[in-house]
Parts: sequence; structure tokens; C-alpha cells
Amino acid sequence: MPTGNTLKLGTKRKNLYLRVVKGHFASSNAHSNYYIDVAAQKSRLSEAQALAEELSAYYHTTIVDTILCLDGTEVVGTCLASALTRGSFVSMNAHQTIYVVTPEVSNGQILFRDNIIPMIQGKHVLIMAVSVASGNTVKGAIEAIKYYGGQPVGAASIFATKEEVEGLTVHSVFDPNDLDGYGSYAPHECPLCKKGEKIDALVNCYGFSKL
Repeated sequence: MPTGNTLKLGTKRKNLYLRVVKGHFASSNAHSNYYIDVAAQKSRLSEAQALAEELSAYYHTTIVDTILCLDGTEVVGTCLASALTRGSFVSMNAHQTIYVVTPEVSNGQILFRDNIIPMIQGKHVLIMAVSVASGNTVKGAIEAIKYYGGQPVGAASIFATKEEVEGLTVHSVFDPNDLDGYGSYAPHECPLCKKGEKIDALVNCYGFSKL
């Protein structure tokens, strides 16, 4: 980890944790006093399954045809699709097939090739993201889904500071209430920068680069 001690926050599920480090971290559009490490949730099956179980409870009355996985959340998205279609789970999607797709991104724009468009067009699409802070990534996904003729039905994430983006409800397992003193700031408004505290690492959905 880039600095400090890792905090491991648990939930009622034994396989589900949020790993964070306190410090001064910068992403492309914000600064924060916490680095949230979600590599294990995105890569480890037991944690992805536990995460999907938590999120699936929000969508048992929502029709979901496709899960659009952003930021490398394909494992979580697949587990969520499995949870929603399981026959023992009371869901609008029980016994139904759900597509799990990853967008192509070019110059910041989300694209779908001709063979993927049928999985979006005319479909109820649930967005799966690592985190929702500024909401810009989810907003871009909403615009792309609508452009290709799909209907966004919700946004699910591991961590979120927003409850809605463009009128779309955001559900997450963790939020700022789980982190003591959590702060996310526009770069020119960052109180850590104003106090002269150096940035510990550059971060994005894939990880960090220590400075």
C-alpha cells in the first residue's frame, strides 16, 4: 500500500471487507484522504460473491437484462447476474439469462461494437462500478446506454458517495459513513494541498502509483 496502515472494515458477511489507507491521494478529477483498495473484491471469487449477495437485495424487483461492468468489475458483475437469476432467490430475473458486458472506451467515450449492441439495445441495463464519487463515469455509461437504445435501471457499486446520478439510483455496500472523516475534494479546493501535505499516490480504479 502507498502509505500508512491498512484498515480492514468488515460487514456482517465474513468474506466481505473494505480495505483502506489514510493519506493524501489524487485521481484524475478529485483528491481524497482515503485510498480505497477494491482489488480483492474485483478478483477474489469469495469476496465478489459476498459483494454480489449484498447488492442483489436491492434489485429483486428490478428487471435486469444486462449488467454493464465498468472499472474491471466483471467478476462481481457475473456473480451479481448469478445471484439475480438463481431460482431460490425471489427476483424478477429468476431463471432468466442476464448478459454481462464490458464497454470499450475510446477517448473517454463508451462504445459498443455491432455484435454487442443487441445486448444493450432494448434491454434493461444495470451499471456495475467500483465506486461512485463524482458520478462522471456512471453519467457517461448512462448516456452510452441511452444512445444505443437501452434503458438504464440502476447503478451498483462497492463504494459510493452519491445516492443518485442523472436521476438513477445508486446502491453501494459501503459509503462515507463507514470511514471516519472521509473527504473527497475538487483539486483546487483540497484542504490537504492547502496545508502543504504532499500527495502520497496517484490512484484510479486499477490501483495506485506511489509518488
